[in-house]
Amino acid sequence: MIRLGITGGIGSGKSYVSRLLRADGISVYDTDAEAKRLMLSHPSIRKDLIGLLGEDVYLDGRLNKPLLASYLFASSGNAARINGIVHPRVKEDFLSWASRQESGPVALESAILFESGFEDVVDKVIMVYAPLDVRIRRVMERDHATREQVESRIAAQMSDEEKVRRADFVIMNDGKRELQSQLSALYDALALKRLR
Repeated sequence: MIRLGITGGIGSGKSYVSRLLRADGISVYDTDAEAKRLMLSHPSIRKDLIGLLGEDVYLDGRLNKPLLASYLFASSGNAARINGIVHPRVKEDFLSWASRQESGPVALESAILFESGFEDVVDKVIMVYAPLDVRIRRVMERDHATREQVESRIAAQMSDEEKVRRADFVIMNDGKRELQSQLSALYDALALKRLR
């Protein structure tokens, strides 16, 4: 079974490409959604977060997002501590999930695939790339955010150029090039058959 990693900066369209992969019969693991689930349900994550931030990190069985966010964004060291608790468990969960899938290819979607070390659990990395101005416009429309807010979020991520350099394949999502034909070329390069 081949394991694909899907990454891209905010507004690149990686979630849209993941939906296209699902439509072609490829199971996709969404690390954002699964990390949120695991932060609530995984006993070791709960124990470690409580040890780091105190009992108030969980209120009425839910994650105290304001407390977590204030800690996370206070320093890069704090973010690294949280990531050190969560990311290894997400990796374990992905590998367990992947082992339960049928024999076809599977994919892991993560905006921070390289930063979190998830490239270690995939065979090939696909970078979804869009020009910066397109990404900014998409996120402003989607999140009702200002240009400055979007630029700040983009600046906090690894550069697209670095992600392109480290990826095995690049899907151009600039609104001009047809995505399905690029995915077909990707499937051909990987000798994958569409499952649906």
